[in-house]
Amino acid sequence: MKLDAIDLRILDAVQRDGRITKLALAEKAGLSPTPCWMRLRKLEKAGIITGYHARVAPRRIAPVASVMMEVTLANHRQADFERFERTVTAIPEIVACWSVGGGVDYILKIIAPDIDAYQRLVDGLLDRELGIDRYFTYIVTKTVKEETVLPVSSFTAGEDQTAS
Repeated sequence: MKLDAIDLRILDAVQRDGRITKLALAEKAGLSPTPCWMRLRKLEKAGIITGYHARVAPRRIAPVASVMMEVTLANHRQADFERFERTVTAIPEIVACWSVGGGVDYILKIIAPDIDAYQRLVDGLLDRELGIDRYFTYIVTKTVKEETVLPVSSFTAGEDQTAS
């Protein structure tokens, strides 16, 4: 799907406000409401827009521990990666998991009620014998920046602006 400046304005607007009205979105995109809504639906059908979410401040609900965890697996067979990934996707406290290159296999973001709960979660992972060779824990002491809005216009700057 080829994206143009209007598509990028639509993406930027709905990222910033998923509850934006059709009329307000059309104004931001520089279109009338019906063509704007049709473009929005096209972006959704193409899988470029994957959902709409509320951003929740967990510490306003209860004290929580935010933890980043590096994980290296002992073996690197496809089955080992699949077993690990299946397990972490089923644990709600693991709110993000990235497979990475550069010395570790995964980086996880975990939100737990406290450090003891985090350690129980890790102990549970180790008890499942997922092939974890080593892990490192990083306690988040302060969030400096955590964006949910992606700079979509910079993705295509100077390019053909074709989305795959």
